[in-house]
Amino acid sequence: MTYAADAERYERIPYRRCGRSGLRLPAISLGLWHNFGDDRPIDVQRAILRRAFDLGVTHFDLANNYGPPYGSAEVNFGRILREDFAPYRDELVISTKAGYDMWPGPYGEWGSRKYLLSSLDQSLRRMGVDYVDIFYSHRFDPETPLEETMGALDRAVRSGKALYAGISSYSPERTAEAAAILREMGTPLLIHQPSYSMLNRWIEGGLLDTLGAEGVGCIAFSPLAQGMLTDKYLDGIPEGSRASKGTSFASSLLTEENLRHVRTLGEIAKGRGQSLAQLALAWSLRDGRVTSALIGASSVRQLEENLAALDRLDFTADELAAIDRDAVEAGINIWAASSAG
Repeated sequence: MTYAADAERYERIPYRRCGRSGLRLPAISLGLWHNFGDDRPIDVQRAILRRAFDLGVTHFDLANNYGPPYGSAEVNFGRILREDFAPYRDELVISTKAGYDMWPGPYGEWGSRKYLLSSLDQSLRRMGVDYVDIFYSHRFDPETPLEETMGALDRAVRSGKALYAGISSYSPERTAEAAAILREMGTPLLIHQPSYSMLNRWIEGGLLDTLGAEGVGCIAFSPLAQGMLTDKYLDGIPEGSRASKGTSFASSLLTEENLRHVRTLGEIAKGRGQSLAQLALAWSLRDGRVTSALIGASSVRQLEENLAALDRLDFTADELAAIDRDAVEAGINIWAASSAG
Protein backbone atom coordinates (compact mmCIF):
# COMPACT_ATOMS: atom_id res chain seq x y z
CA MET A 1 0.00 0.00 0.00
CA THR A 2 1.32 3.44 -0.94
CA TYR A 3 2.28 5.46 2.10
CA ALA A 4 0.65 8.85 2.69
CA ALA A 5 1.85 10.79 5.72
CA ASP A 6 -0.61 11.87 8.41
CA ALA A 7 -1.85 15.36 7.64
CA GLU A 8 -1.74 16.34 11.33
CA ARG A 9 1.83 15.19 11.97
CA TYR A 10 3.21 18.63 12.77
CA GLU A 11 0.61 19.23 15.48
CA ARG A 12 1.79 16.31 17.62
CA ILE A 13 5.32 17.12 18.69
CA PRO A 14 7.27 20.21 19.79
CA TYR A 15 10.23 21.44 17.76
CA ARG A 16 13.25 23.21 19.21
CA ARG A 17 15.69 25.58 17.56
CA CYS A 18 19.16 24.07 17.18
CA GLY A 19 21.51 26.54 18.84
CA ARG A 20 21.58 29.86 17.02
CA SER A 21 20.82 28.27 13.64
CA GLY A 22 17.66 28.46 11.58
CA LEU A 23 17.08 24.72 11.95
CA ARG A 24 14.51 23.26 14.31
CA LEU A 25 14.52 19.62 15.36
CA PRO A 26 11.81 17.52 16.96
CA ALA A 27 12.24 17.30 20.72
CA ILE A 28 12.67 13.56 20.25
CA SER A 29 14.52 12.21 17.22
CA LEU A 30 14.86 8.61 16.03
CA GLY A 31 18.25 6.93 15.92
CA LEU A 32 18.94 3.88 13.78
CA TRP A 33 21.92 2.56 15.78
CA HIS A 34 20.08 -0.65 16.62
CA ASN A 35 17.04 -2.33 15.08
CA PHE A 36 17.63 -1.31 11.45
CA GLY A 37 20.27 -3.79 10.33
CA ASP A 38 19.77 -6.93 8.28
CA ASP A 39 18.96 -8.90 11.44
CA ARG A 40 15.56 -7.18 11.68
CA PRO A 41 12.60 -7.59 9.27
CA ILE A 42 12.35 -4.72 6.81
CA ASP A 43 8.58 -4.51 7.34
CA VAL A 44 9.10 -3.83 11.05
CA GLN A 45 11.63 -1.14 10.22
CA ARG A 46 9.21 0.40 7.73
CA ALA A 47 6.37 0.43 10.26
CA ILE A 48 8.55 2.18 12.86
CA LEU A 49 9.73 4.85 10.42
CA ARG A 50 6.23 5.47 9.08
CA ARG A 51 4.74 5.82 12.54
CA ALA A 52 7.56 8.10 13.67
CA PHE A 53 6.97 10.48 10.78
CA ASP A 54 3.21 10.36 11.28
CA LEU A 55 3.81 11.48 14.87
CA GLY A 56 6.00 14.39 13.77
CA VAL A 57 9.48 12.90 14.06
CA THR A 58 11.33 14.45 11.13
CA HIS A 59 14.92 13.67 12.15
CA PHE A 60 16.49 10.27 11.47
CA ASP A 61 20.03 9.70 12.68
CA LEU A 62 22.44 7.14 11.23
CA ALA A 63 26.16 6.39 11.00
CA ASN A 64 28.27 4.59 8.43
CA ASN A 65 28.72 1.44 10.53
CA TYR A 66 25.21 1.04 11.91
CA GLY A 67 23.82 -2.42 11.27
CA PRO A 68 24.64 -5.25 11.51
CA PRO A 69 26.43 -5.69 9.20
CA TYR A 70 28.18 -2.34 8.84
CA GLY A 71 26.35 -0.09 6.40
CA SER A 72 23.12 -2.08 6.38
CA ALA A 73 21.12 0.47 8.38
CA GLU A 74 21.85 3.07 5.72
CA VAL A 75 20.96 0.62 2.95
CA ASN A 76 17.68 -0.30 4.62
CA PHE A 77 16.84 3.29 5.43
CA GLY A 78 17.61 4.24 1.82
CA ARG A 79 15.23 1.59 0.54
CA ILE A 80 12.40 2.79 2.78
CA LEU A 81 13.19 6.40 1.91
CA ARG A 82 12.94 5.57 -1.78
CA GLU A 83 9.77 3.48 -1.47
CA ASP A 84 7.89 5.49 1.17
CA PHE A 85 9.39 8.89 1.90
CA ALA A 86 10.65 10.16 -1.46
CA PRO A 87 7.86 12.80 -1.68
CA TYR A 88 8.80 14.03 1.80
CA ARG A 89 12.59 14.31 1.46
CA ASP A 90 12.56 18.06 2.03
CA GLU A 91 10.61 17.55 5.26
CA LEU A 92 13.26 15.22 6.67
CA VAL A 93 16.50 15.84 8.51
CA ILE A 94 18.82 12.92 7.73
CA SER A 95 22.14 12.71 9.51
CA THR A 96 25.07 10.34 9.33
CA LYS A 97 28.48 10.08 10.96
CA ALA A 98 31.99 8.76 10.44
CA GLY A 99 34.77 8.21 12.95
CA TYR A 100 34.65 4.62 14.19
CA ASP A 101 35.89 1.59 12.28
CA MET A 102 34.17 1.02 8.96
CA TRP A 103 36.60 -0.78 6.63
CA PRO A 104 40.06 -2.39 7.06
CA GLY A 105 43.32 -0.53 6.89
CA PRO A 106 44.62 2.87 8.02
CA TYR A 107 41.98 4.88 6.13
CA GLY A 108 38.87 3.19 7.53
CA GLU A 109 38.36 5.03 10.82
CA TRP A 110 39.18 8.11 12.95
CA GLY A 111 39.27 11.66 11.61
CA SER A 112 41.41 12.07 8.52
CA ARG A 113 40.11 14.02 5.56
CA LYS A 114 40.46 10.90 3.39
CA TYR A 115 38.36 8.74 5.69
CA LEU A 116 35.63 11.26 6.44
CA LEU A 117 34.98 12.32 2.86
CA SER A 118 35.26 8.79 1.47
CA SER A 119 32.85 7.59 4.13
CA LEU A 120 30.37 10.34 3.32
CA ASP A 121 30.42 9.38 -0.35
CA GLN A 122 29.76 5.76 0.60
CA SER A 123 26.89 6.76 2.91
CA LEU A 124 25.25 8.81 0.18
CA ARG A 125 25.44 5.85 -2.20
CA ARG A 126 24.01 3.44 0.37
CA MET A 127 21.07 5.72 1.12
CA GLY A 128 20.60 6.80 -2.49
CA VAL A 129 20.57 10.52 -1.65
CA ASP A 130 22.48 13.49 -3.04
CA TYR A 131 23.11 14.99 0.37
CA VAL A 132 22.58 14.53 4.09
CA ASP A 133 21.33 17.30 6.29
CA ILE A 134 23.97 16.81 9.01
CA PHE A 135 27.36 15.13 8.71
CA TYR A 136 29.20 14.41 11.96
CA SER A 137 32.72 13.69 13.05
CA HIS A 138 31.70 10.72 15.21
CA ARG A 139 34.63 11.02 17.63
CA PHE A 140 37.68 13.16 18.28
CA ASP A 141 40.90 11.86 16.73
CA PRO A 142 43.90 12.66 18.96
CA GLU A 143 46.39 11.84 16.19
CA THR A 144 44.91 14.00 13.43
CA PRO A 145 45.09 17.80 13.51
CA LEU A 146 41.67 19.17 14.41
CA GLU A 147 42.02 21.57 11.47
CA GLU A 148 42.10 18.58 9.11
CA THR A 149 39.02 16.95 10.61
CA MET A 150 37.06 20.21 10.64
CA GLY A 151 38.33 20.99 7.15
CA ALA A 152 36.74 17.75 5.96
CA LEU A 153 33.40 18.80 7.48
CA ASP A 154 33.75 22.21 5.85
CA ARG A 155 34.45 20.53 2.50
CA ALA A 156 31.40 18.28 2.91
CA VAL A 157 29.19 21.33 3.37
CA ARG A 158 30.79 23.41 0.60
CA SER A 159 30.46 20.52 -1.85
CA GLY A 160 26.72 20.32 -1.18
CA LYS A 161 26.97 16.77 0.18
CA ALA A 162 25.93 17.97 3.65
CA LEU A 163 23.95 21.00 4.75
CA TYR A 164 25.35 21.25 8.27
CA ALA A 165 28.40 20.10 10.24
CA GLY A 166 28.29 18.30 13.58
CA ILE A 167 30.56 16.58 16.09
CA SER A 168 29.96 13.82 18.63
CA SER A 169 31.51 13.04 22.02
CA TYR A 170 34.03 15.91 21.92
CA SER A 171 35.19 17.46 25.20
CA PRO A 172 34.20 21.04 26.07
CA GLU A 173 37.69 22.26 25.17
CA ARG A 174 37.84 20.45 21.83
CA THR A 175 34.29 21.57 21.07
CA ALA A 176 35.27 25.21 21.51
CA GLU A 177 38.32 24.67 19.30
CA ALA A 178 36.26 22.92 16.63
CA ALA A 179 33.65 25.69 16.65
CA ALA A 180 36.36 28.35 16.29
CA ILE A 181 38.03 26.53 13.37
CA LEU A 182 34.74 26.04 11.53
CA ARG A 183 33.71 29.62 12.18
CA GLU A 184 36.96 30.83 10.61
CA MET A 185 36.27 28.60 7.61
CA GLY A 186 32.77 30.03 7.25
CA THR A 187 30.91 26.82 8.09
CA PRO A 188 29.33 27.16 11.56
CA LEU A 189 29.23 24.16 13.86
CA LEU A 190 25.54 23.29 14.07
CA ILE A 191 25.29 20.56 16.68
CA HIS A 192 27.04 18.30 19.17
CA GLN A 193 25.83 14.75 19.88
CA PRO A 194 26.94 13.59 23.35
CA SER A 195 25.79 10.70 25.50
CA TYR A 196 23.59 12.01 28.31
CA SER A 197 21.19 10.49 30.79
CA MET A 198 20.24 10.49 34.45
CA LEU A 199 23.03 7.94 34.97
CA ASN A 200 25.60 9.71 32.76
CA ARG A 201 25.65 13.46 33.43
CA TRP A 202 29.08 14.40 32.12
CA ILE A 203 27.87 17.18 29.83
CA GLU A 204 26.79 19.21 32.85
CA GLY A 205 30.47 19.61 33.73
CA GLY A 206 31.14 22.27 31.13
CA LEU A 207 29.98 21.03 27.75
CA LEU A 208 26.49 22.53 27.97
CA ASP A 209 28.02 25.87 28.96
CA THR A 210 30.34 25.71 25.95
CA LEU A 211 27.49 24.84 23.60
CA GLY A 212 25.39 27.67 24.96
CA ALA A 213 28.21 30.17 24.56
CA GLU A 214 29.02 29.00 21.04
CA GLY A 215 25.39 28.83 19.91
CA VAL A 216 25.67 25.13 19.10
CA GLY A 217 22.75 22.75 19.48
CA CYS A 218 22.84 19.57 21.55
CA ILE A 219 21.20 16.24 20.74
CA ALA A 220 21.56 13.70 23.55
CA PHE A 221 22.08 10.07 22.62
CA SER A 222 21.49 7.12 24.94
CA PRO A 223 19.09 9.11 27.18
CA LEU A 224 17.73 5.80 28.46
CA ALA A 225 21.23 4.60 29.40
CA GLN A 226 21.01 1.78 26.84
CA GLY A 227 17.90 0.43 28.51
CA MET A 228 18.90 0.80 32.16
CA LEU A 229 16.40 3.64 32.55
CA THR A 230 13.47 1.43 31.64
CA ASP A 231 11.67 -1.36 33.45
CA LYS A 232 13.64 -3.93 31.44
CA TYR A 233 16.33 -4.88 33.94
CA LEU A 234 14.60 -4.44 37.29
CA ASP A 235 13.97 -8.17 37.68
CA GLY A 236 17.09 -9.55 36.00
CA ILE A 237 18.45 -9.72 32.46
CA PRO A 238 15.77 -10.69 29.94
CA GLU A 239 16.62 -12.91 27.00
CA GLY A 240 17.26 -10.92 23.83
CA SER A 241 18.24 -7.70 25.60
CA ARG A 242 21.51 -5.92 24.84
CA ALA A 243 22.91 -7.03 28.19
CA SER A 244 22.13 -10.67 27.43
CA LYS A 245 23.89 -10.41 24.05
CA GLY A 246 26.94 -8.64 25.48
CA THR A 247 27.11 -6.32 22.47
CA SER A 248 27.15 -2.61 23.37
CA PHE A 249 26.03 -3.03 26.96
CA ALA A 250 27.86 -4.94 29.67
CA SER A 251 25.74 -6.81 32.20
CA SER A 252 28.39 -5.93 34.81
CA LEU A 253 26.93 -2.42 34.86
CA LEU A 254 23.74 -3.80 36.36
CA THR A 255 25.06 -3.61 39.90
CA GLU A 256 22.73 -3.69 42.86
CA GLU A 257 23.67 -0.09 43.65
CA ASN A 258 22.79 1.07 40.15
CA LEU A 259 19.54 -0.87 40.21
CA ARG A 260 18.65 0.66 43.58
CA HIS A 261 18.91 4.13 42.06
CA VAL A 262 16.91 3.02 39.03
CA ARG A 263 14.13 1.57 41.19
CA THR A 264 13.85 4.82 43.16
CA LEU A 265 13.69 6.82 39.93
CA GLY A 266 10.95 4.44 38.80
CA GLU A 267 8.91 5.31 41.88
CA ILE A 268 9.29 9.02 41.07
CA ALA A 269 8.12 8.32 37.54
CA LYS A 270 5.09 6.45 38.84
CA GLY A 271 4.18 9.41 41.02
CA ARG A 272 4.22 11.61 37.92
CA GLY A 273 2.04 9.22 35.95
CA GLN A 274 4.92 8.27 33.66
CA SER A 275 6.98 5.21 32.91
CA LEU A 276 10.63 5.32 33.93
CA ALA A 277 11.63 5.75 30.28
CA GLN A 278 9.25 8.67 29.86
CA LEU A 279 10.64 10.32 32.99
CA ALA A 280 14.20 9.86 31.74
CA LEU A 281 13.42 11.40 28.37
CA ALA A 282 11.54 14.35 29.84
CA TRP A 283 14.39 14.95 32.32
CA SER A 284 17.00 14.95 29.54
CA LEU A 285 15.05 17.75 27.83
CA ARG A 286 14.60 19.93 30.92
CA ASP A 287 17.53 22.19 29.94
CA GLY A 288 16.70 24.48 27.03
CA ARG A 289 20.20 24.05 25.62
CA VAL A 290 19.34 20.43 24.78
CA THR A 291 17.68 20.56 21.38
CA SER A 292 16.56 16.95 21.09
CA ALA A 293 16.82 13.52 22.70
CA LEU A 294 17.74 10.63 20.43
CA ILE A 295 15.88 7.37 20.99
CA GLY A 296 15.93 3.95 19.42
CA ALA A 297 12.86 1.79 18.88
CA SER A 298 12.42 -1.92 18.26
CA SER A 299 8.66 -1.69 17.75
CA VAL A 300 5.92 0.79 17.00
CA ARG A 301 4.58 0.35 20.52
CA GLN A 302 7.93 1.22 22.09
CA LEU A 303 8.21 4.25 19.84
CA GLU A 304 4.77 5.50 20.84
CA GLU A 305 5.41 4.96 24.53
CA ASN A 306 8.66 6.92 24.40
CA LEU A 307 7.17 9.79 22.41
CA ALA A 308 4.48 10.07 25.07
CA ALA A 309 7.20 11.52 27.31
CA LEU A 310 6.54 14.80 25.51
CA ASP A 311 3.11 14.97 27.15
CA ARG A 312 4.73 15.82 30.49
CA LEU A 313 7.92 17.88 30.24
CA ASP A 314 7.35 20.09 33.29
CA PHE A 315 9.09 19.46 36.63
CA THR A 316 8.60 20.98 40.04
CA ALA A 317 11.63 22.02 42.07
CA ASP A 318 10.86 19.23 44.55
CA GLU A 319 10.76 16.63 41.77
CA LEU A 320 14.10 17.75 40.39
CA ALA A 321 15.65 17.66 43.86
CA ALA A 322 14.34 14.13 44.43
CA ILE A 323 15.63 12.98 41.04
CA ASP A 324 19.05 14.48 41.73
CA ARG A 325 19.51 12.20 44.73
CA ASP A 326 19.40 9.13 42.50
CA ALA A 327 20.45 10.53 39.12
CA VAL A 328 24.07 9.66 39.81
CA GLU A 329 27.01 8.61 37.69
CA ALA A 330 26.76 4.86 37.11
CA GLY A 331 29.99 4.21 35.21
CA ILE A 332 28.15 3.62 31.94
CA ASN A 333 29.79 6.23 29.69
CA ILE A 334 31.59 3.90 27.29
CA TRP A 335 32.38 6.91 25.07
CA ALA A 336 34.35 8.75 27.77
CA ALA A 337 37.73 8.17 26.11
CA SER A 338 36.72 10.27 23.12
CA SER A 339 35.42 13.05 25.33
CA ALA A 340 38.67 13.12 27.29
CA GLY A 341 40.82 13.83 24.22
